This record gives sequence, C-alpha cells and structure tokens, in this order.
Amino acid sequence: MKIIILAAGIGSRLGNPFPKPLTTLNNGKSIMEMQVSNLAQVYNVDDICVVVGFKKNLIMESFPELTFVYNPFFDQTNTSKSLLKALKKNRDKSVLWLNGDVVFDVKLLSVLKPYIDENQSFVAVNTSKVADEEVKYSLRDNYIHQLSKTVKNGLGEAVGINFIAAKDINKFIDRLEECDDNDYFERGLELSIAKDGLKIAAVDISQYNCMEVDFKEDLENANNLFQK
Repeated sequence: MKIIILAAGIGSRLGNPFPKPLTTLNNGKSIMEMQVSNLAQVYNVDDICVVVGFKKNLIMESFPELTFVYNPFFDQTNTSKSLLKALKKNRDKSVLWLNGDVVFDVKLLSVLKPYIDENQSFVAVNTSKVADEEVKYSLRDNYIHQLSKTVKNGLGEAVGINFIAAKDINKFIDRLEECDDNDYFERGLELSIAKDGLKIAAVDISQYNCMEVDFKEDLENANNLFQK
C-alpha cells in the first residue's frame, strides 16, 4: 500500500505565506510533521508520497525522507487533479490518502486497519457533527451514495482520510480524469459510484480526534485538542 498526502494547495483561507501543512501547532510540530509521525508508527515512511505545488521546496526540504510528486498547476486545479497525478504512479497498489491539513489521533489508524486488510475502499467520517461548509455524505445499501459539500441531510462529515483498494483504483483514475480542474477528489468518487458501481464504506472515526485546519478558528481548536 502507498500513502499519499495532498499538500499542493495555497491554503489562502488560513493566511500563511507558506504551505498550510507546515503550520506549526502549539505542541511544536507542524501539521505534516504530526501526520508523518503518526503514519510512521504503523507504516513504512518509504511508502509515503506527498503531492506538492505551492512553495514546494519548503515542504521538500522539511521532509527529505519522503518522495514527492509535483503538480505544476497547483494554482489552477483542485485536489482531484493532485490526487490523479499521484495515483497514476501507483496503478497497481492500494492507496491511503489524506489532505495535507488533517490533524488526527494516531489511534484512529487502528479503526481503519480492518478495512485496509479487507481491501475495502472507504471514506473516514465523523458522525458527531455536520457543518454546512464541510464535505458530507449519504448512504445507500450501507455504502456511500453521495459525497459533497451540497449533500442534503448529511449523516456526517468526511474528515479527509480515504482509501482506494487496488481492485478499484483504475476505474477511480478514469473518473478523476473526467473531473473538472476545480473539482475536489470527492467528485471522482461520486462519479465512480454512479458509473462503475464502486462500493465505498463510511468508516466512523468519531471516537478519536480528527479535524481539518482551514481557518484560524480551526487552528485554535487543533491546538486545544492536540497539546502533546
């Protein structure tokens, strides 16, 4: 299995002059440093690939042990195209991917492991809250049916940690190709569900802290949740 961190975006909403994953928390670690540290407790660091774009050298110099894929159109495209670039290099492997602004408790990975072991594609979700501006989901026959910010009566929020099994990856790549440049990768999943019958589980990780840092208020919350 390969692990992909999507870190190409400008992250303008947080207002940093540097890539958002390099934002330092009060515990002294950057967001990406926490991600890599957590992942390295369970997986091989050599299997981590980061998609970079905005001020890419800052990330690459901070994490020389990782491998990188460059999205030169980081200022014109969204996560669907960044993920597509990385997946094209891993067509024969399962892939766990996460947004570069996700801060999470390492124990969360233990909830995901059974699904990874079973080669079951999934989206990790938090059912304890459903905010309007977040990516929400609905189910049909116990699998993801809709997945976007516009879902009505969403059952929970996608937290930005996802898995695509090797058996599903090529169809998913085809659907990411169909996405518009400004689409999030969730649009590719929706297309693959609708057109290919892709079965994606919703894995509830609500028992563990996990959040995306988009705004300064999110950063304050992350600092309160992750003090060590």
